[in-house]
Amino acid sequence: MSHHGDADASGPRIRRGPQTLRGAAAAGPTFDQLLLRSDDPRSSERQSTTTDAWRVLRIQGEFVEGFGALADLGPAISVFGSARTGPGAVEYEQAREVGRRLAEAGFSVVTGGGPGAMEAANRGAKEAGGLSVGLGIELPHEQGMNDWVDLGVDFRYFFVRKVMFLKYSQGFVVVPGGLGTLDELFEALTLVQTGKVTAFPVVLLGRDFWGPLVDWIRDSLVARGMVNPADVSLLQLADSPEEAVDLVLNTVAGGRWPDREDWDPDHQRLTADHGFASGDPQ
Repeated sequence: MSHHGDADASGPRIRRGPQTLRGAAAAGPTFDQLLLRSDDPRSSERQSTTTDAWRVLRIQGEFVEGFGALADLGPAISVFGSARTGPGAVEYEQAREVGRRLAEAGFSVVTGGGPGAMEAANRGAKEAGGLSVGLGIELPHEQGMNDWVDLGVDFRYFFVRKVMFLKYSQGFVVVPGGLGTLDELFEALTLVQTGKVTAFPVVLLGRDFWGPLVDWIRDSLVARGMVNPADVSLLQLADSPEEAVDLVLNTVAGGRWPDREDWDPDHQRLTADHGFASGDPQ
């Protein structure tokens, strides 16, 4: 399946915005790298179109594209996890089962759109007939969108992509992963802790994997007064995909995901009768 253009009606809808997936051609500096560098080794002829002021317009364009692509997404849960987990691995199959169960419960499933656990969750959602969403990112060695994405949006900048995860998700299931997974996890926790977003479930799948991290937060951060003891409760541990999805359902809308007509797309939140909102609609 090709991801280098808009697919036909039976294929995925990949929203490029101002960026195009370039496969192996993306070996040079990424836009994130250029943004964070104080020097620019490129020729002076190209400087006029690559200054920070011009980058602001690119960033604005990415926000507009992301908002436009996802505005009508409706109820959704993001699944984070390692890109290095292959089919047949326990973590892959668990993520696939999470995607399937979330789709059957009425959620769209949102991932980073890449391989590994992201592919697994997208695959499970698509196999269950749900909407499978991928929010891709430009990397020095581009991996491209996985083949199980129905709606994909590609981003140059990590921080724009993070906003999309947080704005359009009502909760997170986090399967074992590396630094990128930890970054996404703690970004979500920080925004919940500080009240920047309405509290939503953050479920860690794999007690053996995540338990030591939660213990460290409690035994080191809480013990030294760096974290409020109540903040530890923002994390919920699960041993199975079924338990993880049940924790999401029990947190969101009192254990029952509302019907489609209960969703208010104009304000990106559930109606007040269900006591849950995705955050400030502004």
